[in-house]
Amino acid sequence: MSRSPRSLMTPAELHILLSFADGPRHGYAVQQDVEARTEGGLVLGPGTLYEAIHRMLARGWLLEAPDSKQGRRKAYRLSDDGALELRRELGRLDRVVAWARSRNLLDTSAGGAS
Repeated sequence: MSRSPRSLMTPAELHILLSFADGPRHGYAVQQDVEARTEGGLVLGPGTLYEAIHRMLARGWLLEAPDSKQGRRKAYRLSDDGALELRRELGRLDRVVAWARSRNLLDTSAGGAS
């Protein structure tokens, strides 16, 4: 199931899918990964995280990982559709950054862009 062409992926959805690109995880591991990757720039509360996970399960972007229940924690994994959506979103963002670079709009003094 795909989103409409006009619907943009939220930053939370993007970072959650990026977290699952490394393999199956449970929610708390996703929270920790996103916070570490964004250097604290995106902190997902449990409500935001699990609402996004349930939305992505409904869209077919995530699947419950086999033998995933470890105590109360349930693990999820990226589906083929989820991997496709992640690649599409990263491609879209790459085009935005390329356009910004072509117009010298990126601040390279901050050390993040080159």
